[in-house]
Amino acid sequence: MSARKWVLFDIGGVLEVVDDDAWGARFQSRWQERSGFGLEEYRARLIAAELPDISRRSNLETEYWTRTGRALDMEPAEAEAMRAEMWNEYCGRLNVELFDYATELRSSAGVAILSNSVDGARYEEERRFGFSAVFDPILYSHETGLLKPEPEAYENALERIGVDASDVFFIDDHEICAEGARAVGMNAIVHRDNPSTIEAIETFLRGAA
Repeated sequence: MSARKWVLFDIGGVLEVVDDDAWGARFQSRWQERSGFGLEEYRARLIAAELPDISRRSNLETEYWTRTGRALDMEPAEAEAMRAEMWNEYCGRLNVELFDYATELRSSAGVAILSNSVDGARYEEERRFGFSAVFDPILYSHETGLLKPEPEAYENALERIGVDASDVFFIDDHEICAEGARAVGMNAIVHRDNPSTIEAIETFLRGAA
């Protein structure tokens, strides 16, 4: 095991400024209204489409949006507009202060990402924010098949970075995911704001966590 300490970041709500608990419902509400279908029919059409699970599997994004468009009687251009709007909502904007801090942190600690995701996230987030220039590894659920707070998601991260759980500090915007990290022995906090998160990381790296 490496003696180096690691800081493990979530993406949405941490490295990206976005409300993970709210944007999805707003997005679906807008597109349900635009579709012209009532709420029940809108939901029923998407259920009947048997959309693939893109949170645990990759190479399915095209199929997902093709089925969505057909289910809602959309022209291809409209389905593409829906997809593009979804990614804009999903990615939000970069948390520049925390990203820059992580960039500087690489000289003293390992920095990596552990994120629940959907297929297409690596491409969309990379082209917007260039995460791979700073974080390694970047572990997405749609590629590993493992979702937080499942213990296996954190254990897989530990195997990939090659350290003991006590040498990892995990930051997430949801307590259930932070608790999942603690359950396997990691140090973990819920991100509230940049100053408190950075202070907590510094405390951990000084060995006082």
